[in-house]
Amino acid sequence: MVSLIKVENVTKVYESGEGQVTALGGVSFEIEEGDFVALMGPSGSGKSTLLSILGALNPPTKGEVVIDGIPVYQLKPERRADFRSAYIGFVFQQFQLIPYLTAIENVMLPLAILRYSHQEQLEKAKSVLEKVGLGNKCSRLPNQLSGGEQERVAIARAIVNEPPIILADEPTGSLDSKTGEEIMRLFQSLNREGLTIIMVTHNVENLSYVKRALYMRDGLIDKIETNPGALREGSGESLAFAGR
Repeated sequence: MVSLIKVENVTKVYESGEGQVTALGGVSFEIEEGDFVALMGPSGSGKSTLLSILGALNPPTKGEVVIDGIPVYQLKPERRADFRSAYIGFVFQQFQLIPYLTAIENVMLPLAILRYSHQEQLEKAKSVLEKVGLGNKCSRLPNQLSGGEQERVAIARAIVNEPPIILADEPTGSLDSKTGEEIMRLFQSLNREGLTIIMVTHNVENLSYVKRALYMRDGLIDKIETNPGALREGSGESLAFAGR
């Protein structure tokens, strides 16, 4: 497998009043193309900060993030925006859909800056809505959709421009367990098609769908588990993280 993402000694320090808060204390790891990784850990462990850094949204204080051979934070801000559009799809816990736009219009948003005709945008958006099981609800507004359907629209929006990487922040956090399982099966299906997925989650039940779990504590990677779903059933292997 090819390493798609390399994180090298990434540190993030925030100014807080007269002091400083270290959100990440120098983390290093690699994610292979086609991996499905869960970021686990208690609140304040650095998961969301790390996800935002991986998403080219939050420059680290020190260290480097290299994605597909590109040193992300050496890019100028406008080039970094182009990089995000080409490489990364975001899925958020609260969906972040535009309330006055229909499902298909929400999905079309990432295509607005690309060189597609309006008809091509419609066709691509319709295609991905069908892929996530909402081909018959293109004209619905977000408030006419269930929570699970809104999450599917958010996933469709994340994949419409065909990025190789999906970053998901607590994608099942506001859903009931049955709907959450449906969303995780959808992510698993997308991963099997080749998408690399990195997901922040508190839900240990989601581990049965992922290939690896990175456990964070106090801004560090505490351990890495391969095949964590099997581990929860008493098999598999747990790997201590040597770079702590």
